[in-house]
Amino acid sequence: MAERPVLNADIDGKTFRSFYYLKEELVCFCEQEGLQTSGGKPELNERISHYLDTGERLRSGTRKRTPVSYKSITEDTLIENDIICSERHRSFFVSMIGKRFTFNVEFQKWLRSNAGKNYGDAVNAYHRILDEKKEKRTDIGEQFEYNTYIRDFFDDNEGKTLADAIKCWKFKKGSQGHNRYEKDDLVALKN
Repeated sequence: MAERPVLNADIDGKTFRSFYYLKEELVCFCEQEGLQTSGGKPELNERISHYLDTGERLRSGTRKRTPVSYKSITEDTLIENDIICSERHRSFFVSMIGKRFTFNVEFQKWLRSNAGKNYGDAVNAYHRILDEKKEKRTDIGEQFEYNTYIRDFFDDNEGKTLADAIKCWKFKKGSQGHNRYEKDDLVALKN
């Protein structure tokens, strides 16, 4: 089994893609190499892979967001384009939903894809999303490899502990190849 190399400009893109790196490591590498540090892990991985393969520095396609002019949000206020979930938004939703409100991923996606609807619609959508979560298993975004691994570990290993799952995860992320759970990862528990 190949040992995970230190992330630097001396490795090639193929080697880089075959190992797991923390987001902090990706951002640090980008800073050192003059690459943009914005975006999630998928964007950073793509930017670094391209740089290691070609030497070219990709620029992200982010746009400047226009500031919102209204001071308070009501149920009739329209959801703005390119919404940023700010403290002002949080305060509104907490006042409408209660202290248990959180900007979960599904709700943020709903907000971003429903510009032009009003915040009353958003409150209703939040409740509907919570109800749906009770009924079905939620999707985990591709950038959350750890969460996916832990869930798949427990699906396959009833009675194991979180400490067991984490030990297997650490073994997996230090190994070359993909980071999805496999039964063979249980070898880490024998050490």
